[in-house]
Amino acid sequence: MASTANDTINEWLAKLNAALANNDSQQAAELFAPESYWRDFVSFTWNLKTMEGRMEIAEMLDATLESVQPANWTLDGDASEADGITEGWIKFETATSRGEGHLRLNADGQAWTLLTTAYELKGHEEAKGPTRPRGVEHDSHRGRKTWLEQKQQEEAELGYKHQPYCVIIGGGQGGIGLGARLKQLGVPTIIVEKNPRPGDSWRNRYKSLCLHDPVWYDHMPYLPYPDHWPVFAPKDKIGDWLEMYTKVMELNYWSSTVCKKAEYDEASGEWTVEVERDGKTVVLKPKQLVLATGMSAVPNIPDIPGMDSFKGDIHHSSKHPGGDKYAGKKAVVIGSNNSAHDICADLWEHGADVTMVQRSSTHIARSETLMELALGGLYSEQAVANGVTTHKADMIFASLPYRILPGLQVPVYAAMKERDKDLYDRLEKAGFMLDFGEDGSGLFCKYLRRGSGYYIDVGASELIANGDIKLKTGQTECITETGVMLADGTEIAADVIVLATGYSSMNGWAAQLISPAVADKVGKVWGMGSDTTKDPGPWEGELRNMWKPTQQPGLWFHGGNLHQSRHYSSYLSLQLKARMENIPTPVYGLQEVYHTS
Repeated sequence: MASTANDTINEWLAKLNAALANNDSQQAAELFAPESYWRDFVSFTWNLKTMEGRMEIAEMLDATLESVQPANWTLDGDASEADGITEGWIKFETATSRGEGHLRLNADGQAWTLLTTAYELKGHEEAKGPTRPRGVEHDSHRGRKTWLEQKQQEEAELGYKHQPYCVIIGGGQGGIGLGARLKQLGVPTIIVEKNPRPGDSWRNRYKSLCLHDPVWYDHMPYLPYPDHWPVFAPKDKIGDWLEMYTKVMELNYWSSTVCKKAEYDEASGEWTVEVERDGKTVVLKPKQLVLATGMSAVPNIPDIPGMDSFKGDIHHSSKHPGGDKYAGKKAVVIGSNNSAHDICADLWEHGADVTMVQRSSTHIARSETLMELALGGLYSEQAVANGVTTHKADMIFASLPYRILPGLQVPVYAAMKERDKDLYDRLEKAGFMLDFGEDGSGLFCKYLRRGSGYYIDVGASELIANGDIKLKTGQTECITETGVMLADGTEIAADVIVLATGYSSMNGWAAQLISPAVADKVGKVWGMGSDTTKDPGPWEGELRNMWKPTQQPGLWFHGGNLHQSRHYSSYLSLQLKARMENIPTPVYGLQEVYHTS
């Protein structure tokens, strides 16, 4: 069977190779099915871009073939065939890069999905394996510096005597992982972080916080967690790992440093970034500025009438210290997503009288069921045993264009709904408003569309279902001196109010740091134009402004969950390296701005 599948893939690749060698975009496009998708990361478009259908594919090739010069398309390993779909891993080259990807052919031998990604730049490969640095010179000469002396010199001079090519604002897992990629590519980079230690962005969260995603999903670049690492790591353990990682990967990490402002000079193509470090103002002049402050950079604090009159303690979930401070107190948590559930459970465990205020419906996915039905095939111990490495899992997931992803997710969450019917029935009986996404596609599509609206259940749902956590639904009318008044006139007494009301768009930080005009020039960050709640159309097919060029030259956004930060940091680092080396990077399909916030 593998031999037949190999022949099918090889025949298609030979036809593609011939068409592209002849600069025949139309002939190449005819190799795709009428409904087809070519998802490209950097290799053809210097962008993250999905072309849908033959016309868009031909247009992309017309615009890029002359500079890309693709060649040497080959099957990598054995192909497979199932249910009329033949698929296989592929390798190829362009004028400037080496690429890898994935191909699916339909029963008629036409391409249904094609993923092409650049994994290294020719002449600028990472020094690893056979090309790893020696680390020491086995001879003697005067004035030779040790590794430590060289490291200390670089740390003392970068940002002062020598300017970094790139500055990353935000030293959480996203900034750290991207910094590691850039370090291996020889891109002088400074990571600016306001907290005293790497990992503090995790340490500073509420005490009970653990990762909701499993360990196989959460590895950092280059250094996977050891085999004994827990499936769900506590926040402080993650913080310690990030601190160790920053040191081992030799990153130029400026902790206790606050970025005050940034301004771009169009004429010089250079940023002026003003930071405060060690009580002094330092001015950095990078060519590239990356905002890696994550999706939790700007808390969304609603302006509820009467907030100033409340006599108790009121704070956003990002500032929640933990439930032990509120034993015996009446607590109201406004919100019903991940943080709200975690904080409610934490408060209940510490003896508080807790009420959750649910303002809109929420998708609930039990952690165990999610791992088995949604993640297990790619990110699990069984997947590892089946030869699905973290990189292969990332590539498999990336090979599915966002347009078709909801349809593939619907049956997964239908099975979840059936499996956990008892929990869902009891939640609804308690008054909880449930949803599975507007089209039944569940958690991950909700995450991609809006970054909110769900809870991965690690225990709080049972507390709601059995009444240990009280539940009220409706909008908040006002806050009184002693509690929360809902729109229906219900008043809930409170000693503490936690606003688990989420976060603003990532470009809110750009508005603060640079200017509202630049934030509007870039437009909305996150979402893909699905025309669902909080993700207005038109359809864009990739996440807005993430890991790719924006309408503001030299400005990039990096973040997402640990899986996304790990995988997409590879493509962002290649884009930055190419610009540093003056490799031409003609961007195809630079996204338009439809929404400014």
